[in-house]
Amino acid sequence: MDKQDESIVVNSNEECQRDSQREKEWSSFILPLVEKEEEEVVDEWRPGEPVTPQHVLRLNRYTADYLCLPEDNIYNINFSRFKIRDLASGLVILDIKKHCPTEIQDIIDLDTNRFIQYQFSPAFLNLSEIGATLEFTVGSKALSRFRLIERHFFRNVLLKTFDFEIGFCIPHSRNTCEHIYCLPDLEPETVEDMIANPFETRSDSFYFVNNKLVMHHKAEYSFASQKNACVSGENGK
Repeated sequence: MDKQDESIVVNSNEECQRDSQREKEWSSFILPLVEKEEEEVVDEWRPGEPVTPQHVLRLNRYTADYLCLPEDNIYNINFSRFKIRDLASGLVILDIKKHCPTEIQDIIDLDTNRFIQYQFSPAFLNLSEIGATLEFTVGSKALSRFRLIERHFFRNVLLKTFDFEIGFCIPHSRNTCEHIYCLPDLEPETVEDMIANPFETRSDSFYFVNNKLVMHHKAEYSFASQKNACVSGENGK
């Protein structure tokens, strides 16, 4: 086994620029979709069809199914930690850790948890910037042009797309990257609807290597008032 290396990558969503063009783009959190695109886009995945970044960027709704299989993760990418923090206060909102063996095993995990439910307080919707840290290991194959595309929806209305280039990761490595999410102010009516309708806010997370989809994760979010925020995944995990 090769000696394990560590690398750190810090990415931002267009470096959170607040020029006039960005302000205009953030003028509304709910972005209108072009009707012609909605008619042309099909969000159902058919086995055997290639899934490209361009395809997922044009999806007009939360996907009904996974667009790839667990065994498509031929690079043995294994997430061991996910942390969310408020950049303004430094407060850690969420910190999920998974046991990670000292030795990086080159075995495809077919029992991976690809769906998770998050329960946050309503105050989460008032945040302006958050940092999301991912820690993960890579198997014997190097990752080239590792890319994450997230599509967030409320019901079937597109809220925001985040597109992060993680880059290159060497074989048998442990990696940490933090993505900076610049969030806009939400309209009061939108906030009320999202709080009143738990788990109708959803996201698809697509992971590409060399423009080939290797992982697809799904999440649902609740912002209802609760004393303790919690997270649940498949099989009650």
